[in-house]
Amino acid sequence: MPPQKTFQHLTDASAYQKLIKQYDVWLFDCDGVLWSGDDLIPGAKEVLEKLRGWGKEIVFVTNNASKSRKEILKKFVKLGVRADETEIFSSSYAAAVYLKKVLNFPSDRKVYVIGMEGIEEELDAEGIQHCGGTAKEDNVFLPPLDFSTLQDDKAIDPSVGAVMCGFDMHLSYIKLAKAYKHLTRPGADGPAKAGEVGGGCHFILTNDDSTFPARGGPWPGAGSLSSPLLFATKRQPTIIGKPHQHMLDTILAAKHFERSKAIFVGDRLDTDIDFANRGDIASLMVLTGISTRAEIEGDGAEIVPDYLVESLGDLDQVKEL
Repeated sequence: MPPQKTFQHLTDASAYQKLIKQYDVWLFDCDGVLWSGDDLIPGAKEVLEKLRGWGKEIVFVTNNASKSRKEILKKFVKLGVRADETEIFSSSYAAAVYLKKVLNFPSDRKVYVIGMEGIEEELDAEGIQHCGGTAKEDNVFLPPLDFSTLQDDKAIDPSVGAVMCGFDMHLSYIKLAKAYKHLTRPGADGPAKAGEVGGGCHFILTNDDSTFPARGGPWPGAGSLSSPLLFATKRQPTIIGKPHQHMLDTILAAKHFERSKAIFVGDRLDTDIDFANRGDIASLMVLTGISTRAEIEGDGAEIVPDYLVESLGDLDQVKEL
């Protein structure tokens, strides 16, 4: 059995300075690292500005699929944190890019969305047709045991060639039922083809987070909301967000950096730190979000970062490189 990975707990300015000198590309999770809810983590903004001043490349990586990159950028602006849309990689954006550019999704097919405006806006940006999501007809309750509206010829759109699931605070039985029908029709496990009616239907999850951090949370996440479909269809979806590597592939395709010169800063072991470890990128864990130090110190800890600090704001102690 291989020895358990160890981490370095950094506690002083000289150690922080050495760390910053070592890496040229800094990738950040957002919730729990830069902010908590609508409140900035103390010192996080100042650290980002120092990193930029020292010539470091900044990338923001979030599994948040409820908002598009444009909407996420608004939060940066509201909190006074400098950022550019090209620096933001969300799971909804990566999922749309994967569908369009990797799967070569046909322009005449639609995506059935279980999710919110964030997914729809990113699909629109890639020129991909979609239905479901925020559409009024799918955000309703069905009468108990009344499936008549689902049996109408127009209820199940045969032009749908993919089901994409993200975070949906208006998840309904009708959405699950329609997605189920698309994913289990004859030939659904094959690729979607142009000009075809029915047939192949891709199954994509923006992310499989069990929970997500927000005020009063954690709360059930996109992975929890997609579980009924996995159980009912018995299909294995393609999962885009952290810790899965489709997200990293999207980032590398846009940014073209050497992995050995990059470090990922996150608060959560099963998404952020596992994402970095799987992608051969150094990892820095902060204790301002979900995961705790006890989880990486115990015998048999499976996911361990390379470095640990109490908060991203601690790095503000470094005055110069």
